[in-house]
Amino acid sequence: MTLDEQRNTMERALGERMLNHTFFFLRQWAKELGFGPYSDRIQSLSDSYNRLFDYYLAADDPDREEIHNELTEDTYALMDEMYADIRIKRGLVPQLNGFDAQKPESVVRYFSTCAHFQEEDFDWLQEVADDPERSTMAVRAFASLCNNLHDNFQANAVAALIDLIGCENELLSEQALVHSIIILAQWDIRVDFYPDIQQAFIEQIGDGDVAFMALRAVIKSVNSNVREMIEKNELTEEDIPDELREIINEGTGGNEDEKFLDKLDRASKWLPKTSRDFLAEIVDVLPDTWVYDVIIGDYEEREMALQELYLHIGSMALMWDRWEEAEEWLLERLRTEKATAFDYMNYGHCCFLRGDRMMAYENYLESKRLCKSTKQFYEMFRPERKMLVEKGIPLEQVYLMEDQLLQNAAR
Repeated sequence: MTLDEQRNTMERALGERMLNHTFFFLRQWAKELGFGPYSDRIQSLSDSYNRLFDYYLAADDPDREEIHNELTEDTYALMDEMYADIRIKRGLVPQLNGFDAQKPESVVRYFSTCAHFQEEDFDWLQEVADDPERSTMAVRAFASLCNNLHDNFQANAVAALIDLIGCENELLSEQALVHSIIILAQWDIRVDFYPDIQQAFIEQIGDGDVAFMALRAVIKSVNSNVREMIEKNELTEEDIPDELREIINEGTGGNEDEKFLDKLDRASKWLPKTSRDFLAEIVDVLPDTWVYDVIIGDYEEREMALQELYLHIGSMALMWDRWEEAEEWLLERLRTEKATAFDYMNYGHCCFLRGDRMMAYENYLESKRLCKSTKQFYEMFRPERKMLVEKGIPLEQVYLMEDQLLQNAAR
């Protein structure tokens, strides 16, 4: 098992607060690192966890959950510290002695790979962010930091990213907001154990109007073609600073809110991860995350707007309980816009739910026809079977429909 596979296994275990699974790997790391204090800390946490369980078997304790959470938080912190040290020991972090602020390649390398950020690193980043003459360097450092945070959670670096939302550089402020949302969603379980990070984000977004537009931009950007251009090497990392400024500074029509939303829509296409699959996964889990709930708050109109937006990008995730409304929206889309395979599949779901099996079958067929392959269609359709059953379609009918669709492909 690779180092990252071990770390990912521990992430899943700690997400379920199963600490012993994590201690197993941490003991292996401690042996490799040869650091006695790490072994002592692991043993101390293990002893506390075992005492918690022994007491749990004997009696109920109203404080048990709080103690369990504290032990989990401490184990997260220890895992992060050891993960950074073992990356250094294995030579996986090539830049260990700071960076040369005059050399872009040095800055990019450092912020992309640093395992232990120092407060002076963030002070420097804030300084260059507020200096117009060094804005290009700030963009490079910022993008590199986001890359790092996508792969490696560092609480002080996440806090620094959130702090940049308030910087004077409009470009970086907008980008910091977009990337804060993505990173907080990606590390959603972790964020539960960092109330200071939660509070910092809440204070930065204020009434949440701008954050709501940023959230919309993140969701809409799953349809971005810019990432495909990067993946095909039609655009390179060297292009990003100048191109990003050009995109942000382009004139747009409409009122100021529309201009700003347009900027965010465009800016969000320049994500440090160029994989469409990565962002699609983030967008899929967004409705279940803390950052989504904070931005939506008690605003019903925001929730409804995002439900429609999810439908626009081809996801019924938020509309299964309002499928009648989804059907009306989809029917209009099929009439007036260039519909996608997702649109026909989702409209087929709505027809199936209201009992029109013939119409459901015809729309599923059209969806399959628009897919690049039969495999692509079934990759879209099969995860939806559970929701069809939960909404009242008998399982055998779902299988019958799928079997006929498969048979149709062979004709």
